[in-house]
Amino acid sequence: MGDTSASYIHMVQHLIEKCLIFRMSKDECMEALSKHANIKPVITSTVWNELEKENREFFESYSETSQLIQKIISDHQANSSDSDDHK
Repeated sequence: MGDTSASYIHMVQHLIEKCLIFRMSKDECMEALSKHANIKPVITSTVWNELEKENREFFESYSETSQLIQKIISDHQANSSDSDDHK
């Protein structure tokens, strides 16, 4: 059982890393893995939390970058709708 569960956790970790490449949030990753890989959200959340503990600096930077990207997108959308209003 030990080998099997370690292998499963490693697979979940690998899938989380794929989610990170696509700049997904923890919630988005839990939803995607539940829907597409049939992994229970509690499993994804637990593995994500352990990765955060082991890689604190990476996840702090990831979070800051994700927030900045969201702000840029929001600002761009606001500017686009402002320019649409003036047409």
